[in-house]
Amino acid sequence: MWSKLALFIIKNRRILVLLLAAITVFMGWQARKVEMTYDFAQVVRPDDPDMVYFQRFKQRFGEDGNVLVLGMQDSSVYQLGNFNELRLLTDTLSKVEGVNGILGVTRLPRLVKDTTTQTFRAVPIFRRFPQTQLELDSLMRVVNSQEFYKGQLISPTTGATLLALTMDPKYLNSSRREAVMKEILGHAERFQQKTSIKMHYAGLPYVRATMTTKVASEMKLFVGLTIVMMALTLLMFFRTWSAVVFPLLIVLMVVVWCVGSMVLLGYKINLLTGLIPSIIIVIGIPNCTYLLSRYHYDYRKSGNQVLAMTRVVRKIGLVTLMNNTTTAIGFVVFCFTNIAILFQFGAVATINIFVAFAVSFILMPIVFTILAPPTPKQLEHLEAKPLTKLLEFFDYLVLERRRTVYLAALVFSVLAAVGVTKVKSVSYMVDDLPKDSSVNSDLKFFEQHFNGVMPLELVVNTGKKRGILKLKNLEKIDRLEKFLRTQPVLTTPVSIVTFLKAATQSFYNGDPSYYRLPDNDEKNFVLSYLARSQSVKGAEGQLTNKLLRSFTDSTGQEARISLKIADIGSQNLDTLINNRIKPEINRIFKGTGMEVKLTGTTILFTKGNEYLIGTLKESLVIAFVLVGLVVLILFRSIRAVFFTLLPNFFTLLLTGGIMGYFGIPLKPSTALIFSIALGIDGDNSIHLLAKFRQEMAVNGRRVKAAISTTLSEAGTSMIYTSIVLFLGFSVFAFSEFGGTKALGLLMSASLLITNFSNLILLPCLLVTFEHGADEDTINQSGIKHYDDNYHEEDDDLELNLGRMQKGVLGS
Repeated sequence: MWSKLALFIIKNRRILVLLLAAITVFMGWQARKVEMTYDFAQVVRPDDPDMVYFQRFKQRFGEDGNVLVLGMQDSSVYQLGNFNELRLLTDTLSKVEGVNGILGVTRLPRLVKDTTTQTFRAVPIFRRFPQTQLELDSLMRVVNSQEFYKGQLISPTTGATLLALTMDPKYLNSSRREAVMKEILGHAERFQQKTSIKMHYAGLPYVRATMTTKVASEMKLFVGLTIVMMALTLLMFFRTWSAVVFPLLIVLMVVVWCVGSMVLLGYKINLLTGLIPSIIIVIGIPNCTYLLSRYHYDYRKSGNQVLAMTRVVRKIGLVTLMNNTTTAIGFVVFCFTNIAILFQFGAVATINIFVAFAVSFILMPIVFTILAPPTPKQLEHLEAKPLTKLLEFFDYLVLERRRTVYLAALVFSVLAAVGVTKVKSVSYMVDDLPKDSSVNSDLKFFEQHFNGVMPLELVVNTGKKRGILKLKNLEKIDRLEKFLRTQPVLTTPVSIVTFLKAATQSFYNGDPSYYRLPDNDEKNFVLSYLARSQSVKGAEGQLTNKLLRSFTDSTGQEARISLKIADIGSQNLDTLINNRIKPEINRIFKGTGMEVKLTGTTILFTKGNEYLIGTLKESLVIAFVLVGLVVLILFRSIRAVFFTLLPNFFTLLLTGGIMGYFGIPLKPSTALIFSIALGIDGDNSIHLLAKFRQEMAVNGRRVKAAISTTLSEAGTSMIYTSIVLFLGFSVFAFSEFGGTKALGLLMSASLLITNFSNLILLPCLLVTFEHGADEDTINQSGIKHYDDNYHEEDDDLELNLGRMQKGVLGS
């Protein structure tokens, strides 16, 4: 079959090249439509109770993760000139398309009691802008007397202040986000230049916009670096530019198909799918190098280009297809999840791994049977002395020092197992960004001055309509808020309680000492003022209505407690919620019939990461099963499955140990590595096992002779492939994203380890457990042997080539 396929490809090369060129043009036309994703996919299942409740929360109270904050800490901002610039910045930002609202010092409203209408009116403190420094200082004393804003807009300890912009979700989740963020940051930068006051930025809109921009830039960077790295590697191996240019052109063609397929499938580029073009280059090049190195080996024997290439396709076609299948298994397992971001990553990668195999096995025979035959100098890599010496050393270890190998493997396994116990599962909201990035440094600024900016929400359900207006229920909420204020990682809560405290302060003409809940005698007066305030026409009444609606539902049964939290990591967040907040909630509300639930983007993010890690662990188990199934189908031997999976389990165990000893936490980005590594590392096991089975037949079933030949011949291409993959994945170590960097480092580490496990440990297992010449014949029906000793098939090939030689080579 494979011989006929090779002849078909060479005979019909013009038609095939035109067909591939036409498909590439079509895919390139589609690829130009590719878009970045701005709506970061939810990881938690839509039917998860916490997700259902969060969606209900957003319907009742609005979005919690659409606030962008700009902060500064400089006393000169309260100088008249700089304060005027701050006013101009605030006014300008309020007019930016995509900004729904803005809250800052220059626009602060305060509740004022109107005894004539017996209402509260929300009046801007800076209704008239101050003309002198004395006037500004006087108004700032009014600002500082508003207890409601302390810890929200102005830090009571450091004097830092911020601007809070409420973003329109329609803009945040579309391509317009970039333009909006660019305009906002541009205005802020101009303010900074005019006043020399440093600005800091935070909030989920800013974090997501920054990550989206970096994903786009890194995608281009990785493709460029990968091409350069692969070009240097190919030139080092084959020492001819034809062996560099054409394999790279082939994989670049596949990259075009890859991006085009994303568009056809309706997918957008995100943090994971943005890695696929580079991964396809790294995985596609070994197909070319493996085929090219075998072509050089066979050409040196036969001296005929077409015969050599046809033999290569016949010999390694099925094995290479199986290798690509095991590689694809590392990605296809993600398609078994119901997580959109993982499914898309797995689907696109799997499809294009097989595309890379097909395109390389069509174009490589065509190109290298047209080009001039390799020169003796270009064939020198087949006798590379350092590589030969290394393989001879491996052969010595396998045949003479198996006990030492087993002992070393046992020691490393024990050490790795200890390291695995040190691996911690933890993730952060801005986990993937480097610690020294501007996003992280700005986040630290807000955590230092305001305790954090990540959203956290609590909803108190009184169980009865208008239950929120009962003083005893308000006092319970107040007790909870006082406890929350004692937590150093939480901001000052905002709720109906804090609003009523502000109303009480306003009722007593703004005296800060009256910032408290009204007592029984005061409650009716304050609530009646608030009730009449909602009917006041104009901006002042609308603002009061908006504030009330954001704190309670329409029935007055539920109250929202909104606060922000520092990015303390999933473990600390879990401790805070389960060991501190929930026990306090139980103490305060036990026996009251009231229910308190925690929700918000931060809670869902943490739960999503836990769910994602659990899903990836299941995917690894599925990957082991599928790789074992492929081996069973290929070799029809349970022992072959054992020989394949044990060395690869050893590789993954050592990779996990490295994570533990180097403090690399288990999170979605690092859990992803194991399934991919298993698929790629499994290639080497299948390749070596297939070659060993073939050599067993050729060498009269003498195990040691078969092992020696297998290591000397298959070992070369396996080391070449490992070097290519190692260098290719090491490119990801240059990423600014922690997860992508971990992917590069850990994949590179596993590729180094797999050389030990598949070129030393696996051969040792074969020598120890495989039956020798005195045993029954091994079932070889699952895979066709390939070697030059198959004279009949080679004679048929030469006969067929003789008939078509003139037409093919003369065309």
